[in-house]
Amino acid sequence: MDTAAELRADAEDGSGSSSTPVRQMSLWPPPRSTRHSGRRRRQFTKAAVTVAALALIGGGAFAALTYLDGSGDDTVTATSDPDEFVGSWSGRMDQVDTEGDPVAEWDAQVRIEEGAERGSTAWTTFSCSGTLELSARDGDRLVYSYTETSDPEDRCVDESELTLWPASNGGALEAEWSAVTHEGTRMISTGTLDTSTGALD
Repeated sequence: MDTAAELRADAEDGSGSSSTPVRQMSLWPPPRSTRHSGRRRRQFTKAAVTVAALALIGGGAFAALTYLDGSGDDTVTATSDPDEFVGSWSGRMDQVDTEGDPVAEWDAQVRIEEGAERGSTAWTTFSCSGTLELSARDGDRLVYSYTETSDPEDRCVDESELTLWPASNGGALEAEWSAVTHEGTRMISTGTLDTSTGALD
């Protein structure tokens, strides 16, 4: 085997006749074997897919449990007694358009039947009348769908929504009518309805 001195001598005379194959030293580590890298990538991919699937299944199970036990529902607790609404009521309604500008004032009579599930109403100023059917309860508010049954002068809308809730001073109901005109304009009418002995009794 050549000594270090002999290797240096060969390099210095440039003969290139050294018997050693070493020409230069590398400062970088040798390349890693790629024989097993493909298998490692496949194992990593499988593991990642498994973790993602477990996360999805776990999330779905949690959502299902939340739905089934109702803890995620935004349920509304009824705080009013239906008997508060039963009877005949009347009052003056103030109607405004979507800009809040006054449109008309009109008189309304409302009758709510026992159980507060149904009723009837007459818009006496316009000679219109219709039926009411309870569609929703929201806290102390009852929401009714109005269906027109009489409109001899074609002055009223065919359908609208009436929301009622007890007035703060008691003995009366606050009312809000919401309707869309034949031209597509939304109208809101609000007012206070007091106990009445009008024509709807």
